[in-house]
Amino acid sequence: MANGLIAPHGGELVINLASEDERAELQKVARTLSQIVVGSRQLADLEMLANGAYSPLGGFMTRDDYLSVVNDMHLSNGLPWSIPITLSVTADQANAIALGSQVALVNDQGALQAVMTVEEKFGYDKQLEARKVYRTEEDAHPGVKVVYQQGDILLGGPVRVVALQNQAFAEFRFTPTQSRAIFNERGWKRVVGFQTRNPVHRAHEYIQKCALETVDGLYLHPLVGDTKGDDIPADVRMRCYEVLLANYYPADRVQLGVLPAAMRYAGPREAIFHALMRKNYGCSHFIVGRDHAGVGNYYGTYDAQRIFSEFDPTKLGITPIFFDHTFFCKVCDSMASQKTCPHSSEHHVILSGTKVRQMLRAGQVPPPQFSRPEVAKVLIEAMRQPEA
Repeated sequence: MANGLIAPHGGELVINLASEDERAELQKVARTLSQIVVGSRQLADLEMLANGAYSPLGGFMTRDDYLSVVNDMHLSNGLPWSIPITLSVTADQANAIALGSQVALVNDQGALQAVMTVEEKFGYDKQLEARKVYRTEEDAHPGVKVVYQQGDILLGGPVRVVALQNQAFAEFRFTPTQSRAIFNERGWKRVVGFQTRNPVHRAHEYIQKCALETVDGLYLHPLVGDTKGDDIPADVRMRCYEVLLANYYPADRVQLGVLPAAMRYAGPREAIFHALMRKNYGCSHFIVGRDHAGVGNYYGTYDAQRIFSEFDPTKLGITPIFFDHTFFCKVCDSMASQKTCPHSSEHHVILSGTKVRQMLRAGQVPPPQFSRPEVAKVLIEAMRQPEA
């Protein structure tokens, strides 16, 4: 692009948010349409479709795109895309909808969110989607469970989004257009994105700063859509990010924003998905560490890095930056990884998430080699709140 930032996926941002005049018209039209109640994941998908984060998608996937993505991790036009973006309904609902007609997508309070033109309705193989996308057919996997619980028919077609879901963290909820404007204003051309659904600990800080040595800016971009029940709540995580950035990062080289998408826990495939979304937000580079978007033991430690080799880099467009597992080495007296540290594991400070949570609940501050004290303080206070 002329301004020096990476081009969006497919060449331009596809923004599906209706204009003010169009919204008023769609509100009138919607009163006569059949209604489909959409859940929190689809509400998140609608926001990502509205703001261009899902570019080049114009709506929920039709059969050709769905099958191509599930089987080959590309859209039917050949562009890389690794996660199906779908809207499911029951067979009875589908039978009542005529092809080519419009339907009103509403939230559980009945408020209009979007109007969709139904181009296709088709059955699909839930086990195939589970096996291909999540690498397991076990419903113990949170992503697979969602697929198995949803309707048996998928509706495909474009959407015009009228309203957005709850706009929590509004001051950080930048659209791709807005984030690109921020990067341009700061003079950034090479921007590295970092996906997280956890508070940033010292290992994260280390790899972010290593990446920051090679680019103009860091986009710390935590996901604030649906996560598992045992993940740390988004508002607590945001407080952690703010105190960390205030004390340990150069303000002129880091931008905090939020990603309103829902987690799929699809491991390697979700790493590609997360990278493509950050490309749309204006990031030229994307950090991929160990077990990206993983859950349980479904994926190998570095599967999310290996999957990038299955794509044509010119079509993917965004450059992944891979990091090994990092830790604090007492002998090196610094953060390090297996690539940079010659010392045995007995000298490494590695605390599991479970161990850290136990310490925090007990009001104990984890070692400074694992967590910055300001971050630990926020987490301890949050853990104590339910008992108050």
